[in-house]
Amino acid sequence: MAVTYRLGRTAIPELAPRNRPVVQPGEVRPGIVHLGLGAFHRAHQAVFTEDAVAASGGNWGIIGVAPRSRTILDQLRAQDGLYSVLTVGGGEDQARAIGILSGLSHAAGDPYGVVSAIADPNIRVVSMTVTEKAYRMDPAGKLLLDDELRAQLTGAAPPVSVPALLARGLLARQQAGGGPLTVLCCDNLMGNGPRIRGLVGQALAVAGAELPADVAFPATMVDRIVPATSADHRRRAALALGADDAVPVVAEPFTQWVIEDDFPGGRPDWAAAGAIFTDDVTPWEMLKLRALNAVHSASAYLGALAGRELIADSLELPGMTGMLRRFIAEDIAPTVTPPPGVSAIEYGESSLVRFANRELGHRNIQVAMDGSQKLPHRLLGTIAERRRAGAVPCWAALVLAAWMRFARGYADSGATLPLDDPLADRIHAVLADAPDTPAGTVDALLGLTEVFPAALAGDEVLRRELIRWYGELEQHGVEATLRGLGS
Repeated sequence: MAVTYRLGRTAIPELAPRNRPVVQPGEVRPGIVHLGLGAFHRAHQAVFTEDAVAASGGNWGIIGVAPRSRTILDQLRAQDGLYSVLTVGGGEDQARAIGILSGLSHAAGDPYGVVSAIADPNIRVVSMTVTEKAYRMDPAGKLLLDDELRAQLTGAAPPVSVPALLARGLLARQQAGGGPLTVLCCDNLMGNGPRIRGLVGQALAVAGAELPADVAFPATMVDRIVPATSADHRRRAALALGADDAVPVVAEPFTQWVIEDDFPGGRPDWAAAGAIFTDDVTPWEMLKLRALNAVHSASAYLGALAGRELIADSLELPGMTGMLRRFIAEDIAPTVTPPPGVSAIEYGESSLVRFANRELGHRNIQVAMDGSQKLPHRLLGTIAERRRAGAVPCWAALVLAAWMRFARGYADSGATLPLDDPLADRIHAVLADAPDTPAGTVDALLGLTEVFPAALAGDEVLRRELIRWYGELEQHGVEATLRGLGS
């Protein structure tokens, strides 16, 4: 069927009922400011929020804030804030339009407008999906303060960074008597609620203020695979939706949101949309970071080194799934206490099934980016706990060695690999000064204090294991190394 409509308000009546938004654009007033207008938020929290409002009402429209690029804002504004979510891998493609965005803003272009929105008493939740690096904190949770950030926090420069937007927004809210607020981090940070509380407290201290007592920072665990949208995804989204969409997002059928229930200003009825509320998110987030995210990273680094494009391609390497299962069972499972009724090994197995969804087109290079920021949360905790238990984390060390090989910038074939990482310059610098040998590379990268805590950097058992695996990968390549592991 030919697509003749551009997604927007006027196209809604032309869509099939199953494709229409369940909340019409502009139907509800804003109650949430969300920092980060990327694909994950639009395929996850925005969908949960729209379904919650459809089920239980409430003025919980979302003001979406794009941190830097205006492109997404211009595209969404041209479509009256509407976009579609294409769900793939569960049979026939499914698409639905989402209308919960009730405002759009640009942090880089109008930071004081974002601050004013946070101060608005009608806003009761400020949520975030901005990736680990945007928080400007080290693995220990310390604010990475430089002159630029100090100027933003003290009012000498526009507050364009996430720490400055939060700190200046909370100060403006307190001065305006805006009332209680929840700051809801939806990024893959271990203990994300307490970590962001600590970060904001540090930022406010630089500004000469204290954290208001009526601001809550609940922990959350979010889960849905949302790859970059390809041209083929756009074509399929238009066919499934019945209208052209400049900014569709693509996602797997699975979605999960676990939230600590601490919302002094109220919240949408996310439980009606399938969210899980709990007093302790820790078991869920630990399981997800270690048995899903770390396994995802393992697939990406090993697959990229082997010259494979997609995560699904990586899983088809002989010996890959067997190695990942051993990684889950022998290194990860002993370090996590899953929620009641959940098996870490079964959860890990379900992760492998999800990764094999070829329809997602999830590229290894996309998953491999920002390794210096992701691995401390996904992998290094597993390694540290196994070492404290006196064990040698064999498979976790293989994954870390694969990242180290990836950081050298070339695949097994000799093809160039891009290092898209906020510490790329630092990594390149330490590697340039080190011998291009297993020991030289391992020692140079373990010396990155921004990534590795001293206990791991000085662990001779771990160092030897990393050198061993790096040497195997360097000498034989990923495919031969995996085949040599047997079943």
